[in-house]
This record gives sequence, structure tokens and C-alpha cells, in this order.
Amino acid sequence: MTIYSRERIALFVDGSNLYAAARALGFDIDYRRLLEVFAAKGYLVRAFYYTALIEDQEFSPIRPLVDWLDYNGYTMVTKPTKEFTDATGRRKIKGNMDIELAIDVMEMAEHLDHAIIFSGDGDFRRLVEAIQRKGLRVSVVSTVCSQPPMIADELRRQADNFIELEDLRASIARDSSSRDQQEGAVPRNDDIAPVLPIDFDDKGEVEIA
Repeated sequence: MTIYSRERIALFVDGSNLYAAARALGFDIDYRRLLEVFAAKGYLVRAFYYTALIEDQEFSPIRPLVDWLDYNGYTMVTKPTKEFTDATGRRKIKGNMDIELAIDVMEMAEHLDHAIIFSGDGDFRRLVEAIQRKGLRVSVVSTVCSQPPMIADELRRQADNFIELEDLRASIARDSSSRDQQEGAVPRNDDIAPVLPIDFDDKGEVEIA
């Protein structure tokens, strides 16, 4: 991980993409530890977390995580999912946060030296190229250790640095015996499984069974 101590950095976390990558590697993320790891590397300006919410549920399983992150150093960017019926009559929900993430990266660019994007989505290649032209260094965090790999090859090639999520496991994985879990301070990923594991495709859509 190449982050210089005097760099102004910001984290842009595609919540569903990072969750899917960690799940593919078989571990849960401790979001407090994740923040601490990167804050220790440079001057952390902001940490954004992006997720869509299914708002018509009586209780959203992701809400405890969203609330915890909001109170513990993350800037939350959320929007409600939309349900629609496609041309074949299949019901789907849409929850793509790509535009929100891209806008925030572009708006923050003048205040940063280094943007760190937690996503393997190849659609972000042009975004990475655009902010590189503004003088920023860009790292992407995802994994090639899963089958199939979670990061698009074109995104990995475009970024200045690729940070393998598996290499961060020891630093950011949840410890089942940790104080946070014992006290219930940080929601476990499997507590929010009904929402977070939704595997949105490249269009941010998923079929409703």
C-alpha cells in the first residue's frame, strides 16, 4: 500500500461491492479498524460510504450499520432503491450508487492528493482517468483472490495502485472475540445479510425472487 504521510486522502466505499468482495474471501470487515488503518497512512480528509436502502421494509436490516457508520467517522451517502418490471415481466430492484460516488470524487478532487476507491467496478475506469488528469493519485481496493476476481482488469490497469483486499485481512477483519462485538457496538455483516449481499449487476439491478 503506497500512501505518503503528507498526502490528503479520502476513502470512497462502494458498500455493496466491498461487502461482496469480503464475503467472497470469507471474512467480515471491522469498519472502525478500516478507518484507523488508512487514517494512520496519510491525512484523512473524508471517508464516504455508499449504499442503497430498501425503505418500504418495516425494519431495514442495514439501518444499524448505516447509523453506526454515520456516528463513527463515515459520511453516509444513501438513496432508496427503486422497484420496476422489465420488458420480460420480471420484477427487479435498482440500487446503483455509481453516479453519487463519481460526483463526490470529482467534487473532492481539488481538496485531495490521493483518492482511494473501494470497488472493482470497471465503470469507474473513466472516473479514475479523469481525476488522474487533475493530478490525483488513485488506488483501488478489491480482490483478485476470489473466483472469479472481483476487480475489472481495465480498472486495475488504470489505477496508480491496486490494493488487494486479502492483504488487508489481518488489519481490518472483525475479530469474533473483539470488544466491539461483545458489546454489540458494531453490527455484524451477517446481521444485515438480508440487504447487503444483494448482488447488483453492472446496471445496479437485481431480480426479485
